[in-house]
Amino acid sequence: MSNKKKVNLYQGQRIGLFVDVQNLYYSARNIYKKKVNFRSILNQAAKGRSLIRAIAYVIKADVKEEANFFDALRSIGFEVKAKDLQIFYGGAKKGDWDIGISMDMIELASKLDVVVLVSGDGDFVPLIKHVKSALGCFVEIMAFGKSCSQKLIEESDNFIDMDEKPDKYLIKS
Repeated sequence: MSNKKKVNLYQGQRIGLFVDVQNLYYSARNIYKKKVNFRSILNQAAKGRSLIRAIAYVIKADVKEEANFFDALRSIGFEVKAKDLQIFYGGAKKGDWDIGISMDMIELASKLDVVVLVSGDGDFVPLIKHVKSALGCFVEIMAFGKSCSQKLIEESDNFIDMDEKPDKYLIKS
């Protein structure tokens, strides 16, 4: 899958980066058995444009390494928003930021020219439609194409398929 459109990027564009960390983590783990290079994602998304906000949405799972991981995200320029993993009666677990990402994107859209959503989750299709049509932002999606919703790709103004150059977006082990 390739970029569906070649897009002119302007240095004056104000961008907001919204990263669904869990979606990326599981995609990289399931497809490549590797971890994501979030610094590379930040650099690729910004491409010399004016980065207004970069937010990484994470789920706290009470594992030893997570504090170090959250600190690493902060050190490369991300604002980290964390919430606890919900565990329901019977053992079912749930942890997602769909509503939080949506609210932040809608609230920040007036200060942005471009929103970059780093997720392949098809649940974001209505959000992308709204941000484009009602709020007037250009929408880019970055995701591993093999695990990205086709409808999400179609609704975006630009799609960056991280499967095209996986080594660029994965940590060498």
